[in-house]
Amino acid sequence: MNPACLKDAVKLANQRLAESGTSWRLEIRGQRLGLRGPLPPRAGSGQSKTTIQRLSLGLRATEDAVQEALVHLHQLKHQLQQGTFRWQDWQRPSSCVAEPPPGQEGGQGGGASGAEPSSALLDALDSFQRAFHQDPRRRRSPSGARSTWRSAYQPYLRRLRAIGEQASQDLDAGLLTMVLESYPVASRSRQQCALVLGALAQHLTLPLPPDWQELGRGYGLHAARFRPLPSDAQILQVFELIPNAQWRLVYGLMATYGLRNHEVFFSDVSALGPGCDRVVRVLPTSKTGEHQVWPFQPEWVERFDLERLAMERQALPPVTTDLRVTSLRTVGQRVSEQFRRYDLPLTPYDLRHAWAVRTIHIGLPDTVAARMMGHSVGIHNRTYHHWITRRDQQQAVDAALARRLAS
Repeated sequence: MNPACLKDAVKLANQRLAESGTSWRLEIRGQRLGLRGPLPPRAGSGQSKTTIQRLSLGLRATEDAVQEALVHLHQLKHQLQQGTFRWQDWQRPSSCVAEPPPGQEGGQGGGASGAEPSSALLDALDSFQRAFHQDPRRRRSPSGARSTWRSAYQPYLRRLRAIGEQASQDLDAGLLTMVLESYPVASRSRQQCALVLGALAQHLTLPLPPDWQELGRGYGLHAARFRPLPSDAQILQVFELIPNAQWRLVYGLMATYGLRNHEVFFSDVSALGPGCDRVVRVLPTSKTGEHQVWPFQPEWVERFDLERLAMERQALPPVTTDLRVTSLRTVGQRVSEQFRRYDLPLTPYDLRHAWAVRTIHIGLPDTVAARMMGHSVGIHNRTYHHWITRRDQQQAVDAALARRLAS
């Protein structure tokens, strides 16, 4: 753990919370990461109004735990806003433990259970981690595998371990369901948790409940989190808002090729030069390994002045890409922070999603689009279900009308 990086991550998270208008903050106490903000009084506490209190999350103070703490906070704020907050829910092993308000540490509250971790549980998690990193597909990109493990697997397995230890429960379908249901319904974290625990169960040949997919469902751009994407005209307008020429190139690459944040800095762009095929090759060191991407607004290569990258790689911002001292996630965060610093009215992933939807509208096969995006067809179809369904329905309608005219 790097204390300086941890403090920077917490400071940045708290700055964003302050900008959003919430009074909640993340807090480092000793070796633990928790929350601090207004909570209603406990029954029998003698208090009658909301006071500032600390909520211990049982998380070790690490950079990876910051995002998990924010997930807890999102769930907590939702309950407070809906009037469904109950102290007993947050005293369950699957959640958090409340601490007294500042200055009253001797009062009610407490820490996490002191139960010793089950050796069977620890052995199972160690075995799963070894299998993950020994997978031949992962070994082709060790840095990508490490980044994926830390950001997409570790938070959910950490919660599994905490709940299993505190509940003194064996690793079975019941424990996995308990962990899954500790995440808010219709949230991305719940869907990701279902995928991770499903992979763990498959590794251990552990049977899952028959309705596991139904339990973990509820997130997608076509559902609660669907948001309108920027039009091509809006993307061009936002480009003009970026004052720095180097970051304009980053924006242009992401808009034209639908790249992930970090892939901008881990791609071969030599084919962007005049007379070349203008296909960008994402390098094997990226998150999902090597793949090639075509532009579906080819004129944007010139519009965004991307040709110069074929001859001037240093034209991109000076971002550290040595994976011995940084990570793909850190590089990606640098891009997101720059978008926020310029106060752009869209996010990096808006550009990626817009690229994907552009391929749907022009009729590119979903298998080809998924390959270019560096993810599975299943993820592609779930993520872009709304637009794919509309395309398929439109094609069926067009065919039916054509037959009617022909007859």
